[in-house]
Amino acid sequence: MTRQISLHVVDGGIMELIEQILKLKKEKNALILAHYYQIPEIQDVADFVGDSLALAKIGASDARDLIVLCGVRFMGETAKILSKNKKVLVPSLDAGCPMADMVDAKDLQRYKQANPNRTIVSYVNTTAEVKTLTDICVTSSNALNIMDKLEGEQFLFLPDRNLGTHIQSQMPEKDIELWPGFCLTHQRLRREDVLELMEANPSAQVLAHPECNQGVLGVADYIGSTKGILDYARNSQHKEFIVATEDGIMHPLSKDNPNKKFILASPRLVCMNMKKNSLQGLYRCLLEETNEILLDDQTIELAKKPLDRMLAMS
Repeated sequence: MTRQISLHVVDGGIMELIEQILKLKKEKNALILAHYYQIPEIQDVADFVGDSLALAKIGASDARDLIVLCGVRFMGETAKILSKNKKVLVPSLDAGCPMADMVDAKDLQRYKQANPNRTIVSYVNTTAEVKTLTDICVTSSNALNIMDKLEGEQFLFLPDRNLGTHIQSQMPEKDIELWPGFCLTHQRLRREDVLELMEANPSAQVLAHPECNQGVLGVADYIGSTKGILDYARNSQHKEFIVATEDGIMHPLSKDNPNKKFILASPRLVCMNMKKNSLQGLYRCLLEETNEILLDDQTIELAKKPLDRMLAMS
């Protein structure tokens, strides 16, 4: 989805900074990609806004060979894996993902050795190193479809236990062990938060990301990826929605649906790592071409295999 700058949401100083970013982008023939959880100003200055895998695929297919990915570090790594010969930058190297960091590659290697018959299924929200030990990756939008297609009887799903439990509930016949990881942001949301809003807004539908806990998912009208939530809201005849995912999604929801009402399920739904990226950081990153994602050839080759397998099956 191509984004245009919303002039009314920024002041003169920020507008000047945005103009400098756009000038640099043109001079360097750079591609700016932003995740839906970025601040509105970064979403608006980006060439494309999307989920992490979609952004990596856009980066790979685009003719430009300088990519600035505004998200968290594993997203930059995924973009590099799919665009080996391109330079991939991120505005902030400190923008990590606590859930991805809940899987230590050495621990996973020991698990594989002890459980050689289990297929390792990794959420795309994992580090490049973990992907090298993975049999197949999935996203929040294709996880159910791919898990349904996978042959075999025993699986390990990592790192998100909430998404994994959601998959288990849909496929009780499969033996799926879950890694004890979770998204700190989505985990903050309580079922009680949603029930209070449902009582105060009885006409609203609840849209939830599967990284939420099962108490929240149990009261949701729709469960899906960030892109899935956006598509559902756009196509729905309903006019009011309670949104159970990171607050960055409120910007594209409101832009795409000006006549609909969106209520964030909790003010705690803010990913501080996503918010480490700023317009100032984006400008410096473009100007100096710093914060490059560097991966060795072997890591890229091994980490690409589970991504390619996923893309082939989806």
